[in-house]
Amino acid sequence: MRSPLLALVSGALASVLFAGVAHAAPPAYSPVLTDNPIHKTGRFDLRECKEQPVDSGDLDAARVYLEFLLDCMNTTWSSQLAKAKIPFSKPRFGVIAKPGARTRCGAFPKGAQALYCPVDRKITFLLDEAILEEPFELFLMAVMAHEYGHHVQYLTGVLKVADRVKGKSKTRILDESRRVELQAECYAGGFIGSVWRSLGRGDFDFRYIVKTAQNGYDFATHGKAANVGYWLKRGFDAESPDSCNTWKAPKSRVS
Repeated sequence: MRSPLLALVSGALASVLFAGVAHAAPPAYSPVLTDNPIHKTGRFDLRECKEQPVDSGDLDAARVYLEFLLDCMNTTWSSQLAKAKIPFSKPRFGVIAKPGARTRCGAFPKGAQALYCPVDRKITFLLDEAILEEPFELFLMAVMAHEYGHHVQYLTGVLKVADRVKGKSKTRILDESRRVELQAECYAGGFIGSVWRSLGRGDFDFRYIVKTAQNGYDFATHGKAANVGYWLKRGFDAESPDSCNTWKAPKSRVS
C-alpha cells in the first residue's frame, strides 16, 4: 500500500482483466505528470536478462536473483532516461527476512512485500517464507520491477509532484496514489515484456501470476485488480514506457 508522503510499497503483482472504458475526462495535472518525456522514448533497448537459479526456501539465492535483475533494470532504465535527457542514478537495494525493519521512510509495513523509499532512493525487499516457497515463479521479478518503477518516477520528477498533499482532498490524494501505483505496474510489465523471450518461460508462468492477482483484493491506494492487470498487460504488450501515461487515462482505468 502507498502512503502519499513517503513510502511506496508494492501491493499488486499482476492480473489481466479488461474492464469497460468510461469517457469521463481525468482531472487536471501538472505537465510533469501528463507530458513527461519518459513517455516519448520508444521501446526498451534491453532484450535479454538471464534469470539466476533459486531453490525454494533459499534466501541467499533469492537475493542474488534480485541483484541480477537489478543490474538488468539499471541497464534498461539508464538507456531509457538518456533518451529522455533525464539524469540517471541507480537505486540502493537491500533485503530483509522479517517485516518491521526500520527504513528512512519508517518501519517496513506489515503486509508489504517490498518498499521504495525516495528519501534514500532504496528498494527494500521482504524475502519471507511465503515468497520463498515458490521463488521460481514470476513474483520476485514482478515485485522488483514494480518497485524499480517507483525509482523511475522519482528520477522523472513524478513523485515530487504527486507527493505534495497540502491542500489536496482525500479523493485527490487517493486518485494520484492509484495513478502512481498503476504507472509503476505498467513500467514493470514493460520491462518483463522486453526481456520475456530471453527467459525461456512458458505462457503459463505469466498466466499463473495473473490468476493469483485476480483472486486478490481491490485497494483504494492501488486500484482494482482489473486495472492493475490492464496496466501490467498494457506495458507488457508495448515493451515500452510510452504506454504507461496513467495521468491521461480515464477514471475507469485508474479506479
